[in-house]
Amino acid sequence: MAAEISPEKLSRYLAISAKALAKVKIAPSKEINWRKNGEEFLDMATRYIEDARHFQAKGDFVNAFACVNYAHGWLDAGARLGLFDVGHDSVLFSVDGEPMGMSRDNSAARQGND
Repeated sequence: MAAEISPEKLSRYLAISAKALAKVKIAPSKEINWRKNGEEFLDMATRYIEDARHFQAKGDFVNAFACVNYAHGWLDAGARLGLFDVGHDSVLFSVDGEPMGMSRDNSAARQGND
């Protein structure tokens, strides 16, 4: 298998992402089940890591790399939203303090929303 991303494949994935980005709308605020959502994000990340290892074993490094990036995207989004406690690790995650939309005042209230 090729270990390079063809211009056609890159164009296809850029088009898919652009279409997805154009479709996104900010959802209205609502209460969420933090534990359930955190478990779902973690499950998605775990599955993508498993897929990456599968593709790696087959020598398909392009798709393995894509899966690794999807996995880290799920982990990073979960950390950024505050679904995961990553100890303010701004090296592995795009966090730099309190989770998005959370302050010290309301982060304790969130903990009881399991």
